Amino acid sequence: MCARKASANVVAKAVEPALPAEEAAARAYAHDRDLTSHHFSLDEHPIVRIEHLNKTFDGHTQVLRDVNLDVWPGEVVVVLGPSGSGKSTMLRCINLLETPTAGHILLKDKELTGLSASELSKLRQDIGMVFQGFNLFPHLTAKENVMIGQTKVLKKSKEEAEAEAIKQLTDVGLADRADFKPAQLSGGQQQRVAIARAVAMHPDVMLFDEPTSALDPELVRGVLDVMRDLAENSGMTMIVVTHEMGFAREVADRVVFMEGGVVVEQGKPDDVFDHPQNERTAAFLGNIE
Repeated sequence: MCARKASANVVAKAVEPALPAEEAAARAYAHDRDLTSHHFSLDEHPIVRIEHLNKTFDGHTQVLRDVNLDVWPGEVVVVLGPSGSGKSTMLRCINLLETPTAGHILLKDKELTGLSASELSKLRQDIGMVFQGFNLFPHLTAKENVMIGQTKVLKKSKEEAEAEAIKQLTDVGLADRADFKPAQLSGGQQQRVAIARAVAMHPDVMLFDEPTSALDPELVRGVLDVMRDLAENSGMTMIVVTHEMGFAREVADRVVFMEGGVVVEQGKPDDVFDHPQNERTAAFLGNIE
């Protein structure tokens, strides 16, 4: 259901209603089963459905053009493409940090577009996100940064939240930095705290928006190692926008290439990297390798 037809119009004139869940699942199964290394069955449903997604800024700049994509529970999808291709905008539309101009975003077959403020707050518990910037509270320690969402949103006790924070900081290799404030941590360490904070909320889906782009090269590996461990051992559904080609090839179940606001190509990493079917994909990969 990737790119049924990429519209060249500035804004799509009409958008179909979201497909019924059973029909959508059957179509997605038939479309995706040969495009991903992730194993799923005919009776499963995608955890994320993007149908006919359009996003226009300022009434005339169209960034997303009829994007269609399904992501399966536990699948790791890595989205590649040049700057301005719409990757990050698509990611931000999934958790409604950007409001789609048209189209549908569904989580576990529930329509997200058009949610009320209270329903949107609930959504924040189901979809975690790690940004380019670390977005840590500077006056709080690493442990307190990981605890705050748990106590404020999940209403956990301080003791429960602290135990979870220590566990997650241990998992990202920062147990010995639990009482350090962000200014006392390197950029890579801050990003690992941000990952620990997001994972501590136990979301259904984790979104990563170029999480290493703001880091010095020597700090990138530590963050990618944490993400690699999550992908391989947690069973968490992950959608990752990145320029890290090695990570995409090694960790992704499926690679999606975007350009010009459309999904140009998608497939298993070795297929996309070694045998791209679209000349735009081949040109992009040829320029960076």
